[in-house]
Amino acid sequence: MRPIVILALCLARAATAAPDKNCGSRPEYKQFQFWIGEWDVQVDGQVVAKSSIQSIAGGCIILENWMPYGGGAGKSWNFYNRATGKWEQVWVTSAGGVLKVSGVWKDGAIREEGLAYPPGGKPAMHRHSFTPMPPDRVRQFCEESDDGGKTWHAVFDGLYAPAKRTS
Repeated sequence: MRPIVILALCLARAATAAPDKNCGSRPEYKQFQFWIGEWDVQVDGQVVAKSSIQSIAGGCIILENWMPYGGGAGKSWNFYNRATGKWEQVWVTSAGGVLKVSGVWKDGAIREEGLAYPPGGKPAMHRHSFTPMPPDRVRQFCEESDDGGKTWHAVFDGLYAPAKRTS
């Protein structure tokens, strides 16, 4: 069979999936919905960025659009991998840095760990959490280790608050 015919058959099968198989209808995909919204991101009480978090692809992907005031924008794709039972994130910065982490909902937060790959640098272990905070806020806490996990240091501790509307 020709490769194009195989691809067409695969796409046709995926397109006709039953509606109850849609990601957005499954409870595990709803674990991270608390992060969806338009946010002002604060560090130590100062707003340092805007972040737009959207549900796309029928609820299968949570797309992060990170827009810091000092430059260095980035985007992440966050998705629940049914094969592994884990949330995964792939983050790419405008400078070419990449972060790949995975984890689960545990103790009231999405908790992930993996590796950060800075452009031209040595990979470092990375772990972070996203915790819903009442009322309508989210705390993102990130740590990094460059000694194989013996010691960790905080690299980001931000509070996502609903964005203030500007006229």
